[in-house]
Amino acid sequence: MPGWVVAVAVLGATFVVVPVGVLATRADWEHLPALVTGPAALDALGLSLWTAVASTLACVVVGVPLALVLARTWFPGHAALRAVVLLPLVLPPVVSGLALLATLGRRGPVGGLLEDLGIGVAFTTTAVVVAHTYVSLPFLVLSVEGALRVAGTRGELAAATLGASPNRTFWVVTLPAIGPALAGGALLAFARSLGEFGATLTFAGSLQGVTRTLPIEIYLLRETDPDAAVALSMVLVLAALVVVAVVHSAGGTRGLRTALGGSRG
Repeated sequence: MPGWVVAVAVLGATFVVVPVGVLATRADWEHLPALVTGPAALDALGLSLWTAVASTLACVVVGVPLALVLARTWFPGHAALRAVVLLPLVLPPVVSGLALLATLGRRGPVGGLLEDLGIGVAFTTTAVVVAHTYVSLPFLVLSVEGALRVAGTRGELAAATLGASPNRTFWVVTLPAIGPALAGGALLAFARSLGEFGATLTFAGSLQGVTRTLPIEIYLLRETDPDAAVALSMVLVLAALVVVAVVHSAGGTRGLRTALGGSRG
């Protein structure tokens, strides 16, 4: 390996590691429990955790069939659909929030109909889950789609020749084959949801105990209570490190790398 490659790699690693390390040195570890157990912090943490779980479940329910369709079928507009599904990966979160608000807000085409039925979505806890699902879904779809492409269709075809129905083939053959990728994609979606800020603030607002998640609480505290903001930031950093370590150790990013690197169709 050329020496300059190592040097540039060290520079890149330093660029990523140093800010996190400096943030850790700024944290008041002695008083960290007290800083993260205030009423507002606990409300934000609890809301972030349960909305992250809810959005991850929604991603699994919607994302696995979507990934299966993208990996196993072709139809006119297939590439366009895949591009739109992955769009939240590159959209600024604020734009994602505005798109959701335009659709599900009181004046939106869907939100208006729901309002007529007495169902409000925007600026509610439901809006937080919807926003998190919207920005997290591509992570799960990419992971599962990549795993499906790597696995191929041999097992599914064999099950079909033995008389298994498509439904039984899915549950007995397909789902177990993508288990590690599904778990990794779900963890990535959970981590993305836990750190979501822009789309949530735009579509759900910032009401304590209702829509104010942990990232929003950190943003608000950075001016009034920097120590608490740093402490809560470390909570997110530690949670993200755990998720990344679990995904990497389980090999759950293999499907994601495959999908990003060169999926066909």
